[in-house]
Amino acid sequence: MKTIFTIFTLLLPTAALSQTISDGIMMPKNDFCTGFMYTHEQWSSYWEGELKRDNENIGRLTTRNLMWIGNYGLHDRVNVIAAVPYVWTRASQGTLHGMEGLQDFSLAVKGNFFKQQFEGGWFNAFAGAAFSMPMSDYAPDFYPLSLGTSTYNLSGRLTASLRLAQGWYLTGSGAYTWRSNTSLDRAAYYTDGQLFLTDDVQMPDMVDFVASVGYLQNGLQVELHYLRQNTLGGGDIRRQDMPFVSNRMNFSKVGAMISYFLPGLSGLALRGGADLTVSGRNVGASTALTAGLLYTFHLSSNAGNPGSP
Repeated sequence: MKTIFTIFTLLLPTAALSQTISDGIMMPKNDFCTGFMYTHEQWSSYWEGELKRDNENIGRLTTRNLMWIGNYGLHDRVNVIAAVPYVWTRASQGTLHGMEGLQDFSLAVKGNFFKQQFEGGWFNAFAGAAFSMPMSDYAPDFYPLSLGTSTYNLSGRLTASLRLAQGWYLTGSGAYTWRSNTSLDRAAYYTDGQLFLTDDVQMPDMVDFVASVGYLQNGLQVELHYLRQNTLGGGDIRRQDMPFVSNRMNFSKVGAMISYFLPGLSGLALRGGADLTVSGRNVGASTALTAGLLYTFHLSSNAGNPGSP
């Protein structure tokens, strides 16, 4: 039900000067960017399958997320990215209790395997891999208030980016995510028209695509982006029923982001953004606002500038 239900999704639309696995920017060798991002997401209507509706047993669902992010330039063309989120969920109506706790630890590697300069700009191609795992023993069988799916995830990603000398850029990125099974605290469950006499749930894999257009120059980054995620299998929420952890959860989101290095405070950057879920299936029609503070440490005297092509 939440449009942010794995750490991979959290990393996708937050492409700030900290650099993410899905953008076209690299952290220079021996630079380390770290900081915290806070996201406040709400929805009062959701898609039950393809039917958009509300539910007085939930009212308005709020998800808050405080995420530590770190990105280290292992090489000018190889970055290592890590993230740890702490998540709170709450429903404004009904008897369902909210949850809170550490969600999933994520570790990703991004490499710039092709770089071609031409008159007026650069073209870059990137490959990335990411792994995530639960950091706490949270219950996945409590959607829409669960913290996540409690699965082990592995994804592979390809990204292409065109950047002009004037500062404009265009980026496209796609990924496939493999997910492990998850376990429930009950001996049987019913989903997608079948009864399963086991606590083990087979989770469908996912694919996603991100497209962004923006401007990056002199410490300022402004971006518009589109994110599409599809779950490759899973059933729909049954009428008047709670969602299930293996439900098909598809969505499209549009968003905007701005990031700026503060003058006179070398390495310190502010970031803000907003994302809106415009279509979906078995997810909330959410609006998310994000704000954060990031700092880049230059760990060697010959380190470059963040955001270099």
